[in-house]
Amino acid sequence: MSTRLAKSGRLIDRSSRVEFTFDGKRMSGHKGDTLASALLANDQMLVGRSFKYHRPRGIVASGGEEPNALVNLGQGDRHEPNARATTTELFNGLTATPQNVWPSLDYDIGAVNKYASRLLTAGFYYKMFMYPRAFWKHVYEPFIRQSAGLGKAPNPETSDPDTYEHFYAFVDVLVIGGGVAGLQAAKTAGEAGAKVLLIEQTPDWGGRTVVDGADIDGMSAQDWVNSTLQALEAMPNVTLRNRMMGAGVYDHGYVLAYERLTDHAPEMKGPRHRLWRIRVGQTITATGAIERPISFAGNDIPGVMLAAAVRDYSVNYGVSVGDRTVVVTNNDDAYRTAITLKQSGLDVPMIVDARETGGGALMDQARGLGIRVETGCGIAKVHGGKRVTSVDICKQAGEGGMLWNIPCDAVAMSGGWSPVVHLWSHCGGKLTWDEAGAFFRPDPTRPPLGDAGQTMVHVAGSANGEMLLRTVLEDAARAGEVAALAAGATGQISDASVAADTAEAPLEPVWLMPQGAHYGLRLKSWLDFQNDVKVSDVQLAAHEGYESVEHTKRYTTLGMATDQGKLSNINGLATLSNALGAEIPKVGTTTFRPPYTPISMGAIAGEARGDVFQPIRKTPMYDWHEANGAHWEPVGHWRRPYAYLKSGETIHQAVHREVTATRTSLGLLDASTLGKIIVKGPDAGRFMDMMYTNMMSNLKVGKCRYGLMCSENGFLSDDGVVARIDENTWLCHTTTGGADRIHAHMEEWLQTEWWDWKVYTANITEQLAQVAVVGPNARKVLEKLGGMDLSKDTLPFMEWRDGTLAGFPVRAYRISFSGELSYEIAVPANLGRAFWDKLLEAGAEYKVTPYGTECLHIMRAEKGFIMIGDETDGTVIPQDLGLNWAISKKKEDFLGKRAQLRSHMTDQKRWKLVGLETTDGSTLPDGAYAVADGNNENGQRNTQGRVTSTYHSPTLNKGIAMGLVLNGPDRMGEVIEFAMDDGETMVAAKIVTPVFYDPEGEKQNV
Repeated sequence: MSTRLAKSGRLIDRSSRVEFTFDGKRMSGHKGDTLASALLANDQMLVGRSFKYHRPRGIVASGGEEPNALVNLGQGDRHEPNARATTTELFNGLTATPQNVWPSLDYDIGAVNKYASRLLTAGFYYKMFMYPRAFWKHVYEPFIRQSAGLGKAPNPETSDPDTYEHFYAFVDVLVIGGGVAGLQAAKTAGEAGAKVLLIEQTPDWGGRTVVDGADIDGMSAQDWVNSTLQALEAMPNVTLRNRMMGAGVYDHGYVLAYERLTDHAPEMKGPRHRLWRIRVGQTITATGAIERPISFAGNDIPGVMLAAAVRDYSVNYGVSVGDRTVVVTNNDDAYRTAITLKQSGLDVPMIVDARETGGGALMDQARGLGIRVETGCGIAKVHGGKRVTSVDICKQAGEGGMLWNIPCDAVAMSGGWSPVVHLWSHCGGKLTWDEAGAFFRPDPTRPPLGDAGQTMVHVAGSANGEMLLRTVLEDAARAGEVAALAAGATGQISDASVAADTAEAPLEPVWLMPQGAHYGLRLKSWLDFQNDVKVSDVQLAAHEGYESVEHTKRYTTLGMATDQGKLSNINGLATLSNALGAEIPKVGTTTFRPPYTPISMGAIAGEARGDVFQPIRKTPMYDWHEANGAHWEPVGHWRRPYAYLKSGETIHQAVHREVTATRTSLGLLDASTLGKIIVKGPDAGRFMDMMYTNMMSNLKVGKCRYGLMCSENGFLSDDGVVARIDENTWLCHTTTGGADRIHAHMEEWLQTEWWDWKVYTANITEQLAQVAVVGPNARKVLEKLGGMDLSKDTLPFMEWRDGTLAGFPVRAYRISFSGELSYEIAVPANLGRAFWDKLLEAGAEYKVTPYGTECLHIMRAEKGFIMIGDETDGTVIPQDLGLNWAISKKKEDFLGKRAQLRSHMTDQKRWKLVGLETTDGSTLPDGAYAVADGNNENGQRNTQGRVTSTYHSPTLNKGIAMGLVLNGPDRMGEVIEFAMDDGETMVAAKIVTPVFYDPEGEKQNV
């Protein structure tokens, strides 16, 4: 049955017919419909089930605040759960299914939960699932996991075929909200010459004012909106975007916005959603207000809707939600709904006004149309199951019992309006209680502030608590002017538009009908429709001691559904304050967090999917490695050769060949991935001393020094060689995986703690290619290239020089991570491959052998050099690794120094680094634990150490390992046992020095 009205429907094209399906039923609507309006036009009142009790749920709102009408959209690889029917635009072929129902929407087995409602009170999960404890793993946890969630998750085996993107914008003034307040603010700021971006989350401009049909500047609201849009489009400094939601306002003028590009027309080419990252000088939130429901028994039955939503569906979409609609209100605005319905030829049996004196001129107009108005009354109960059938009317004061039973098929409720203060609150704006409007509004004395203490966010119109059209326009013009001037605009500004208002009687706060009603568990008055939170649940929470609104929220789940309490939070807050006998402002509000409404995962990811989800970072020599048998190893975002496999070789054989060739002649390592961070400035030395455990400010120009970095908690986080470039410049080498992290670590401290230090940092890792030339013939091959003296006297160990080799501009570092004669040569990245080829050509006579990361690790382990991530795990301090020599005793402070003085850090029972050799020459498994006598509290054998690195050394022809062992350095020569992977087999290993090869360092200093 169609409930489409004959004449109204300003947003739909009646000449078009759009076919769609819901719950397997074929239906039709018109272009311009939302899924919600089309469902109502097809008389589909039941659209879903609530989360806990699986109660029948119908559409209650008309915008993003909708808590009930959540559906699964699409099929297969385009399946999307939890889509709001009220914001989903209709298109041909749309397929929607209800959520949280089984086996069907009409007959849902989950509805049996209502019979257990006495057990499923507020916080029941905290009480029910604790005992008996043995039930948790096999009974409670599977049940909870099966019950959790609403929509059906997309199939992980399918890939989303749509594309998404991120967009960056920079504007002087961002106006969020395209109602008359947003239009006025944007026009004022645009006229002043500011660069303005105006965004509106719906496809339509003008907001509620167009629906209500007011006059502005002597013209209809729609004509004024059209005229203003034309003026804005003519301004080159103004950009308009609809279907774009202001998601979050953050510090430093940063705003996220979410644009839906093709949801309304899937056949369109291009990205589906776009996430905007906007840097703004000033932000104006003209986000309007949300109508509040009223709590009365049965207020969740399908057909009970917000009065303004009923009006929206009638005016915008030509849809009747019912032939007979009872209007219940505590304010004058709901009278507009009754008048609209009556003028559309529909019956309004009664307006139930909780105020004893009723309304103003709008009440008189309604009575003039023949609508019955009863004041001082409320709804005692709504009758019906899957749709409204009638309502019981009583005195709002609660005396006298039921007065009338009114047959009807819809109820339009209005409990007043709450300004949308979410975006104002996101970045620290505070709120104040407005007694007259019974709502929280932005406090202009406590706005979000910028770095220089200036106001960054302004609020306009009803979002600012202005509920009359005249004051809305005046307030919007003020906000536009203030924001434009603060952004530096200086143009001429015209006066604000003028509108006449109908006199309205004061609102009377009503949070429950009838006043003081106590229905217990039999008659239920609902606050949170999606999560099934009742008035009695909040009252119970208060009775059980939950006085904090945040605690009550979590105990009852009030406002924790996908709508984030847009309809329920203020009513719940008022209910809590009444239960506690406290004033509403004293109880406070919950925290508003972005995004304002949900954002798709695709938009958050943007282009970061598939091959570009995590782009592989490649060195200039990557193609050569690929062509020459590289077996790749992921190291952070880089790919490094693990080893180079020749025909018929195993990885093990390749690694051993590379170690032997490097130790005996010449090896080449692509070291370009190692982090390279420039630290420069007058305070750079001071900064370096804080970053590193050892002294760096006294490092001489041309010298290198090995350095350690610790977190503020004292644990070792990175290591590397530091070179002093000039008086004010240091170059820090980091581990491959640590470059970005360490650079961010440096910047965090500079920006948050030492912001006044004159230090500049730059991560130049990818600007340079770096090659380690290693082995007894390293100096010979470099001298063969010509152009630079690399003798021991000219370039001693741990020094660097700039020069040329074979015509390439180079910086040569005399450092070694292998224990052999070694140079690391850095060249500009664009010359990296050519320099690599030249080294291969020159090294041919020495049988040059490129080697990979595993060869590197074996050689460093033979020398006892630590590896971050192997010898460290986030709990290791330098002293554990015998690196006390790298901790300066001259410096007053460095990051981690005080933490390392804590009793746990100086405990003599900390495990220390040692070398390990198996008595039978075998290789210990990585991570193996050394067992000790006795068992721990869990019945497991005690441990006294673990293996951190382990390899078979082709140089020594035996297994070697490094490990952390209790009192290890004091137990040299002692044999301890390690448990193998099976937990049963034990292998004996002797504790030895971790330096297995060339302990005097003669080879690296040759």
